[in-house]
Amino acid sequence: MIRKYDVDNNKEIADSKFMQIAIDLARKGQGKVSPNPMVGAVIVKNNEVIGQGYHHAFGEDHAEIDAIKNAKQDVRGTTMYVTLEPCCFYGKTPPCANRLIEEQIKRVVIGTVDPDPRVNQKGIQILKSHGIEVDFSPLESECQALIEAYTHHRKYGIPFTTLKFAQTLDGQIATSEGHSQWISSPSARKLAHQLRKENDAVMVGTGTAAQDNPQLNLRFVTGENPKRIVLDADLRLPLDLHIFQASDIEKTIIVTTARAPQKKLEQLQQIGVQVIQTQLNQTGQIDLLQLWYQLGAVGITSLLVEGGSALITSTLKYQLANRLVVAVAPLILGKGIPAIGDLNIPKIDLAIKLDNLTHQILENDVIIQGDLIYLSPIKHAPSCIVANSKGQKDIG
Repeated sequence: MIRKYDVDNNKEIADSKFMQIAIDLARKGQGKVSPNPMVGAVIVKNNEVIGQGYHHAFGEDHAEIDAIKNAKQDVRGTTMYVTLEPCCFYGKTPPCANRLIEEQIKRVVIGTVDPDPRVNQKGIQILKSHGIEVDFSPLESECQALIEAYTHHRKYGIPFTTLKFAQTLDGQIATSEGHSQWISSPSARKLAHQLRKENDAVMVGTGTAAQDNPQLNLRFVTGENPKRIVLDADLRLPLDLHIFQASDIEKTIIVTTARAPQKKLEQLQQIGVQVIQTQLNQTGQIDLLQLWYQLGAVGITSLLVEGGSALITSTLKYQLANRLVVAVAPLILGKGIPAIGDLNIPKIDLAIKLDNLTHQILENDVIIQGDLIYLSPIKHAPSCIVANSKGQKDIG
């Protein structure tokens, strides 16, 4: 179907209108394209959309090619709006920049530069060298937000990490006996599932897996289940847990160490569980910094950490979390399991702070969200995890 848009012959209005369509298309690839980014593309002729497409899944056509294949008219002399700079190297698919040249596209409006060093303005240079007009969209910040995790992963090699948990007014995530279901409201739990949908993987520690027996899948929203990552340094978790009974068992990843018994290791591999072995840190716990790099190496660009307290604390302590989402319920327990343990912060002015802070009310819960800023950097942390959120968003 060809649709004509009234944009009053205003170039900026037109560029914003058609790029917004491309952005909406890009989001259709959520949960399916990683470690590639979500990308959308629209082909326009005389203010009519004659073709549109998006990157449907990893390994499939890129958005530009999908839009060309879906075009209802000859694309020669048209304008293409694409949320990300066209690629210029051979990967799982041929370079999109070459295809745009072959198809004689006249003008390309780009949402943002691709931070991948194999591209990073090279695609733009190739298009310009072949006489194609290249402009940037007024919606550049919206297009950068689409690829936030991809950008972080490409620059630093580790997943963009969100911490999510529900707590009482007095900061407890469970009673002193470990009971936590349910602190948050159904609406807040639906939000948690939406966050799972938006991330490549969801992670919990050994204690949470054993105590809560979570499924770590999507139930309140539709979409692709994330990978399920569970830390288990000694492989103590029983095989009757939900994570080991899932129909998509290949999405279950157990992180263990050299302390793991060989027999249990073989049992997990036989039922289809992925196993990642990592090192121990000086305290005898799983070395999270090394693990984050291992996860990045296998293509996990975004990670949701859901608990428990020890994992939340360590992720903050080692400055691996980029964003925080907390559901605060109007409950008071007094004694219980605190959401966050000791971070060894001696002064208030060295406290971890939140930038780009937002809040909303879901039923009786207050949802607080913000980007984490660490004011007391640790020496072994990569620069990405001590930079403030504004610095991260300005990348590429």
